Amino acid sequence: MNNMQTIKVPKQYLFMLNQLFEIEQKIGKIQEPNSVQRNIDRLKDFFETEALSEGQGLVFHNPIGEKFDETRTDCEATISGTGHDNLEIIEVIKPIIYVKYGQTQMIAQKGIVIVQSTK
Repeated sequence: MNNMQTIKVPKQYLFMLNQLFEIEQKIGKIQEPNSVQRNIDRLKDFFETEALSEGQGLVFHNPIGEKFDETRTDCEATISGTGHDNLEIIEVIKPIIYVKYGQTQMIAQKGIVIVQSTK
């Protein structure tokens, strides 16, 4: 994940993917999310397979619970608390959005996260 290049993507696509991410997060908190999740999955599939030109797609990644250190280039972080060791992502404000070219991924949007020491 480190040393990945950032690529320009139309802002309206990033906006829509950020909204999808937020909706998916909110749906995870309700009792019967199945019917809405199906629609979200369809939209995510569209972005991954058809939104850009042939062989390219857009996907987002939720890095919640992942380790964080200053060498990580796919997220911009705010540190919560006083510790700076053993940092873990505890909240995701915006997901990481990638442009996929076959098996290769390039960052279209860095994630915006809150991290906290696990000690």
